[in-house]
Amino acid sequence: MAASDKPASERVRALFRPSQLRGGANHGWLKTFHTFSFADYYDPSFEQFGCLRVINEDRVDASTGFPTHPHREAEIFSYIVSGELSHKDSMGNVETMVRGDVQMTSGGTGIRHSEYNDHKSQECHFLQIWALPNERGLKPTYYTRHFTDEDKMDKVCEIVAPAGTDGVSEERDGRGPTPIHASLHFYASLLTPGASVAHTLKPRLKTTPSLASPSGKLFYAQLVQTSGYNTRAARPDGAKVALEVAGKSQVLGEGDGWFVSGTQTGDEVRIANVGDKVAELVLFEMDA
Repeated sequence: MAASDKPASERVRALFRPSQLRGGANHGWLKTFHTFSFADYYDPSFEQFGCLRVINEDRVDASTGFPTHPHREAEIFSYIVSGELSHKDSMGNVETMVRGDVQMTSGGTGIRHSEYNDHKSQECHFLQIWALPNERGLKPTYYTRHFTDEDKMDKVCEIVAPAGTDGVSEERDGRGPTPIHASLHFYASLLTPGASVAHTLKPRLKTTPSLASPSGKLFYAQLVQTSGYNTRAARPDGAKVALEVAGKSQVLGEGDGWFVSGTQTGDEVRIANVGDKVAELVLFEMDA
């Protein structure tokens, strides 16, 4: 029996990872959590998930940041939660990003960039995300997009989507999803208390069927830690969401993550805010 023909109870596997089990460090100027192995944090069980390689939830103090450093063969984007972050790179791009902004760097054959919080007093809270490209040796490119809170309020808003797919413009400052050269879709949702939404997993990008299933997908959800920096278990008084897909279900607190494999195109993800605070949820789907 092909994997796609098996009942969901047999093909789907889910793993809950509480916030406090993420890697991370407090460097004073930078407070960071690592979903995957990064820098001095290494866990062979969490090196990547499909093409998704890095999710760092960073808080950068005012008047500090990351000095100029190189990247290559990586799709790197920043999702700004609060504050502002200034970007400067070897392609000549200079930009200060604020809440709602997304900045994508396709590293390709190689770039150098810096990221600084130039604000005099306000911390910058953002997600730094890396994906492995679906093609090596690409020309480095840069894209930026803006999504308002209204775009995400009680909706599943598509923030990043594969370049070349429907509705994705490759203009530097275009509208719609930010292009990425990887089999990855990234979504964000701001759910008010009691609200619920649904999302249907999209068709695979790859034309070659996976060995496991021609419609096989991977799904990951993480609740942003919007109630403040916390290295312990998710605060009981923080935001909470309940998710269900393919017969699996999980409640997430702030900082918690949920890995689901064995899903496939057409599976519906149901999401509900089960707390009393607005919840900022990010979702990823990748080819298996």
